[in-house]
Amino acid sequence: MRQGKVFYKEYLAGLLTETDDGEYVFQYDAMYVKDHVNEFITFTMPVSPKTLY
Repeated sequence: MRQGKVFYKEYLAGLLTETDDGEYVFQYDAMYVKDHVNEFITFTMPVSPKTLY
């Protein structure tokens, strides 16, 4: 499993994880969800506390 931090501008937006099966999941950082609800990474990834697959 590998992980990488994803930044939007100078803010930590979340973590992108490659699972052992080769799948990718993204989890927005809790503080980013709280403070930057309208600053999503892409239109298909709205800011949410849920894990995105």
